[in-house]
Amino acid sequence: MYTSGRMTPAVGADIESLCSKCGDVWHVVVAKVGEEIVRVICKECGGQHRYRNPKAPAGAKRSSSTTKSPRPVRPVKVVERFEHPSVAADLDKPPRPYRASEKFAIGERVEHPTFGQGVVEALELGKMTVFFAVGRKVLACGKGDAPTGGLERPKPFEHRATQPPPDAKAAVVVADDEA
Repeated sequence: MYTSGRMTPAVGADIESLCSKCGDVWHVVVAKVGEEIVRVICKECGGQHRYRNPKAPAGAKRSSSTTKSPRPVRPVKVVERFEHPSVAADLDKPPRPYRASEKFAIGERVEHPTFGQGVVEALELGKMTVFFAVGRKVLACGKGDAPTGGLERPKPFEHRATQPPPDAKAAVVVADDEA
């Protein structure tokens, strides 16, 4: 064993340290910083951890040779909350239930099954921005009104040979003219 006044064991030497995994005390020194042991491997379970001296006083803390500067204070991100929609809601009409197939107008109230009641703020082709109490959501709209030239199922392709392949023998059809 060694005392605190003597040199510490070299890397690879056996040493006592308390293992947090299995509770065993016999370890092998893996890393040192100067004369201070910093990492050990447990001989029982193979776990690698920082060195914990079982004979150190309970309140003793490791002395740091470098002084750390305090962490810089990061600015807190400001979360924008909008309490009111950017457009006035049309209160004359009752809210309509939301369906992706229907078209809505700006200022119209919408009743969504998940987000609750909201106000349409902006419209684009096939989508709308709706202000809800939980925040703004982009929803699909007007999906049932596909133009007449929309997508259709393609017609089945018929494989007809217009000309015989180049390596095929030409069949000669002889027609009898009887008049």
